[in-house]
Formats: sequence, C-alpha cells, structure tokens
Amino acid sequence: MRCCHADFAMTEGSDRGFTVGMPTFTFGAGVLAEAGENARDLGLERVGLFTDARLVHGEHVAAVRASLAASGVDVAVYDTVKIEPDDASFQDAARFAADGRFDGFVSVGGGSVMDTCKAANLYSSHPADFMAYVNAPIGEGRRVPGAVKPHIACPTTSGTGSETTGIAIFTLKALNAKTGIISRKLIPSVALVDPDVTRSLPSTAVAATGFDCMSHALESITARAFPRRLNPAKGLARPVSQGANAFSDMLASQSLRLVGQFLERAVRDASDTEARSEMMYAAMLSGIAFNAAGCHLPHGLSYAVSGLTEHWHVPGYPEGATLVPHGMAVVLNNPSVWRHTSRASPERHLHCAHSLGADTRDLEPDDGGEALASRVIALMRATGMPNGLAALGFDESHLDALATGAEPQYRVIRNAPVDIGRDEIRSLFRGAMKYW
Repeated sequence: MRCCHADFAMTEGSDRGFTVGMPTFTFGAGVLAEAGENARDLGLERVGLFTDARLVHGEHVAAVRASLAASGVDVAVYDTVKIEPDDASFQDAARFAADGRFDGFVSVGGGSVMDTCKAANLYSSHPADFMAYVNAPIGEGRRVPGAVKPHIACPTTSGTGSETTGIAIFTLKALNAKTGIISRKLIPSVALVDPDVTRSLPSTAVAATGFDCMSHALESITARAFPRRLNPAKGLARPVSQGANAFSDMLASQSLRLVGQFLERAVRDASDTEARSEMMYAAMLSGIAFNAAGCHLPHGLSYAVSGLTEHWHVPGYPEGATLVPHGMAVVLNNPSVWRHTSRASPERHLHCAHSLGADTRDLEPDDGGEALASRVIALMRATGMPNGLAALGFDESHLDALATGAEPQYRVIRNAPVDIGRDEIRSLFRGAMKYW
C-alpha cells in the first residue's frame, strides 16, 4: 500500500502537514483502579461522574468510585445517560454539569456515555446555544473558544474508541438523523482502557462495537488523502478529521489485523480473555486513527439508518424503544461502499482485505473492493449481523428518505475518496439492501 505522507502532486497548494491529537492513555487489566491517582494529578477535587442506569450499580463504576474516594476526590454521579443520545439528553447532561460546579469529569461507559460527558463538559465550560457547536451545515460549526475541564474516560465497550477522540455524536430529533460536535479540545485528558471490562459484555454488544472499530479503521485507510482534502484550513484551523495520513494508516492497519483475528472469537466466547482484550486494544488504536484521518461514507450513511429504523431491538440493549446499535448501522453499509470506492484507491482496499484476513494472494489491485466487501460479509454472517438494510425493514421506497438523512453529513461524506452526490447515495443504499 502506497503511503500518502509525501504525495502532494495532485493538489496545488495542498496542506503539507497533518496533526494528531490523543489523550494520555493507559492500557491494561485493572487500570480503572488508577482513576483516583489520575484525578489528583490533574488537580481535581470534585468531579461529575457520567455513566448509565445499567452500569451505575456495577463493578466498573464501583471500582472507579472507590479509587476516586481513596484519593479524596468528591464525586457526584449522573446516571441517566441515554444510550444513543439525542440533543435533549445532551442538554440535560449539560445542565447537570453546569449546576454541579465541577472542576473535572469522569466517564464510565460506552461511546454514548463518553460522548455525553464531552458535550456536558463543553457546554458547561463555554455556554452557548446548543446548535452553536454542532457540525455545519446542520449547526453553526462554531469553534470551541478555549480549553474545557479535564476528563478521564473509562470505556466499557470494545469498539467506539470515543476515549481517544474529540467527537461527540448524537441524534438531532428535528432531523431524525445523527450528527455531532467535533474539536480537539474535546479529546479526554486521560483514557483508562481496561480490557477486564469486556468480560461482562453480551455477544451482541461485542459484535456491534467490534464492527464500529473495524469500520473506523477501514474508513481511516480509505479516506481521501490529507493533501487532497477539500477543506483548505491549515495550522490551528486544520480540522480534526483531516484525511488519510501515514500515522493513521499504521494504527488502522494493526487494528484491522486484530479484528480479523479476534472478532469472531470475542463474540463467540465471553471467557476468551485474549480475544476480548485484543479487541479492546484494536478499538483504542482505531479510535486514534479515525480521530486523525476521519470517517467517511459508512458512518455518513449510518446516521440516516439509525434515525429512520422503526421497530428494531437487539438483545443485550435497552428495552422499550427502537434502537439500532451504532456499529450495526455502520457495518450494514460497508460492503456496498467498498464496491463503490475501490476505484479511487484499489491498492488500499486490497490492503484492507488482506489485513482483515482475506486470502489475496492471487488478486490484482482492481479486485480490492470486492475482496474487502466479501471479507466484511463473511464476518457479518459469522457474528449474526442482519442481512442488509432490508432486514431492518427498508426497501426501495425508503431510498429518498435515506438519502435526505445522509446528505447533510458533509463532515464525513466529503472525506470519502470519491465525490458523492445524491444519486450515488441512493445507489449505495440500494446496494446495501441485501448481501446474501
């Protein structure tokens, strides 16, 4: 796979640099017990601890609270984080953060918990109308004006990578589609990545978050190369998601190798400590990678899928409401996308297929898109994913609504290696209806 760190020939005046942001992270069994020590090192005396109703009485939150207490840190708990948050739940969390007069925050949970904590930290640190910081063109896309308070992120799932990113995703109810807030200033100060937490994850959550991890890596490698991105900003104005670069390529490739080797094992057997630990590590690597490179079409399309699905529930997720796990919505679009984008970077698509474990010995670069799509489909079937969007209740009659939900996702869609319009979006959704 050709690297892109010195390839400027095709874009006159292109950006000659890329910027990487990440937290100080600690990876290892039992590191949740280090939360208190890290909080004291950050000068924190009173923190808001964010989690959800299912985790608040569990062992992971208990471990973090015990560590904070042992270090003399006062804690107030917010345990009403909404799984797959929306603008209302973000604003409720921000009110808690503002009222609590905290000097920092701790999050213990999956991507929904960590993203909610990021948003609460932002709006309590720099109050503004809610849409001010939301990605343009849906919101104003206003730059975060200064530093936010320290945030210690403790992930309990193996896929979102949110502990390493400056991205907070939510559903905007007025559009019935997902969007987000993005700034390097939202990257957690410290990430405590403890693979022991994965022992209690249901197989459905391991599968869905694992595919989110996989897609982060695939989209990082196949994104438009950073010297060719459409946003000309440089220096401090350089975007967080800036296109494929040599650093993100390296991390994402390793993440894919781990996913290809360990995802099926991690889903199949909760006692497989090696597999679940390696998936936790893969998620962290791909989080750092996509924070630097950015996601593109699979995520951009997924936001419309999540918002428009009706009457869908997956065992292991909260009852009582339609909910498509984020990683599931993402992977359902994957094969259709790779068949379309491979023409822009066939070698990279073939590299991704090989990294995921496909046998590519007799293939040419032009076979990369189909090889990658086929490998992803094989992993989907092996881990019990739905057979395309039709399994969620979509058909040809929904193509316009899906395209309308995806079109405003400029931040990610324009990071794709090929230019995409409404007709192409409709075609991609059509190609994702059924795979086998």
